[in-house]
Amino acid sequence: MKGSVLVVEDDETFRAFLRTVLQDEGYQVETAGDGAKALRLLRQTGFDVVVSDLKLPGKSGLDLFRETRTDPGAPPFIFLTAFGTVDEAVCAIKEGAVDFLTKPLQDPQALLVLVQRTIEAQSRTREYLSLKESEDAGLPPEDLLFAGDAMRAVRQLVHDVAGTMANVLIFGESGTGKELVARTVHLMSQRRNGAFVAINCAAIPENLLESELFGHEKGAFTGAIQARQGKFELAKGGTIFLDEIGEMPLSLQAKLLRVIQERAFERVGGSREIKADVRIIAATNRNLREEVAERRFREDLYYRLNVFPLQLPSLKERVDAIAILAEYFMQHFSSQLGKTLKGIEHDALSALRRYDWPGNVRELQNVMERAVILSKDLVRVATLPGEIVSTSGDRPLDSRERLKGTERDLIAQALAKHVGNRRLAAAELGISRRSLQYKLKEYGFLDEKAVVQDP
Repeated sequence: MKGSVLVVEDDETFRAFLRTVLQDEGYQVETAGDGAKALRLLRQTGFDVVVSDLKLPGKSGLDLFRETRTDPGAPPFIFLTAFGTVDEAVCAIKEGAVDFLTKPLQDPQALLVLVQRTIEAQSRTREYLSLKESEDAGLPPEDLLFAGDAMRAVRQLVHDVAGTMANVLIFGESGTGKELVARTVHLMSQRRNGAFVAINCAAIPENLLESELFGHEKGAFTGAIQARQGKFELAKGGTIFLDEIGEMPLSLQAKLLRVIQERAFERVGGSREIKADVRIIAATNRNLREEVAERRFREDLYYRLNVFPLQLPSLKERVDAIAILAEYFMQHFSSQLGKTLKGIEHDALSALRRYDWPGNVRELQNVMERAVILSKDLVRVATLPGEIVSTSGDRPLDSRERLKGTERDLIAQALAKHVGNRRLAAAELGISRRSLQYKLKEYGFLDEKAVVQDP
């Protein structure tokens, strides 16, 4: 379907005509013969656009428009008006309506063009917001996100599942990049033009979490002075990311299970059913099988969420990726701070590789931000935290390890400098692109498929 349209028209023949015109073009269409029924539909189901007559029995089209402006997620309106009420239509446009067409409708194509243009404008806005969210989250290039041998299988699984509607459950220690992987699945999916809405189930008090997820109606509880959309409504047409799902209270787990099963929910204090047009990606750092065994997590919800599991490795399992990740963070924070650093000295990279990284990639990011702040020309050992430096002498490197480490570091620096452009990186290193491709494969920067396909 190209989008959903609510047609509000009291003339039954003309209403049926509009439904046929829009359905033949591929739109999902609901109809109402008066403003009261239209209002009920609008507050029960989300629509991409409303096509409404201005003159209706009882509640007029303009009344309907004005009454829904304060509703969360109110759709845009296109009005149909007789020649004698054009002034009212112009007034509606000044108040935020998209446009109007006069009746009788001489050219149905004019309506189709207007509806398509309105829905596309909304889509562009959602795409912009989605891209901005990813940009604000610092989503790195794919080659960086999946750098290292241990991430090859994860990368392939992400590509396999992204184009489906399957629920995804991401397992991994804190700081391994679960949200970044979830955002990548979203951006690779058919829902990429919709919003990516994330909520941390562990960060919100239990008595507020239900309202955050499902929204609430005016007067639902003390302080609810107006209706409010929840995350499931905000994610309409897109993806909702439920981080730390293992922390969700059992009472809410039952309500989430209903949403998954019935694809519908109710706001807190409400009685009308709202469709849940979302894809669910959840994440946890807990062992949910153990949580199920201990009856702290519902078994039926676990199986509903665990349709497609993804296990993210810890950073200590991705030692071969530390150099390129560190280079990326150095470039990122250098740009933010207006600095120009030459790179990371070999001894500093050696120290980074030999640290255990209990905080995983998030800890490496914090370490590099601190190092960039302290650095003048190169990131040196002296700019690293003491606990990282103190572990660097535990195991001496042999000559072969030093040589490979130096080569890997030079490749990482060249790739970071040229933002992943392999042709420019190879030219700077003085080697052929084919040689660079094999080195990238050897050091786990790319998977085998990506190397073979590189032009």
